[in-house]
Amino acid sequence: MWPRIGGLRALALGTPGELRTRLNTLVLSGVKTATAGLVQEYDEDGEELEYVGERQVLVDDNDAFLAVIEVTGVEVVRFADVPWDFARAEGEGDRSIEEWREGHGAYWARQGTPVTDDTAVVCLRFRVVSTEGSVGT
Repeated sequence: MWPRIGGLRALALGTPGELRTRLNTLVLSGVKTATAGLVQEYDEDGEELEYVGERQVLVDDNDAFLAVIEVTGVEVVRFADVPWDFARAEGEGDRSIEEWREGHGAYWARQGTPVTDDTAVVCLRFRVVSTEGSVGT
């Protein structure tokens, strides 16, 4: 299971270090309003998919609070069918859907989970609702 903070699931983007710091900065600046995950990861971790309206805690490398986000959309699609508008909402600077697929495919392969066109991807959209210092605010 994923860590819980104040009863909310933690959202830990990317891998710890430079990547997570960059992704969190994009979220906090309002550039990144979406993220992708693999259904396989949810299954392996015993987690249910997010649902619209769910709130989660965005965390840093030490699982410390950065913000509360609210899920605004959840869709499961084949890797080959991830739409460009979603990829652009990830805010990571990809200039085309092909570039997004290449980068994300390489990332997941480095994590030990190579993807194919048919791999199920969770397309999660969200908005920041609070950056105050605790979950209860």
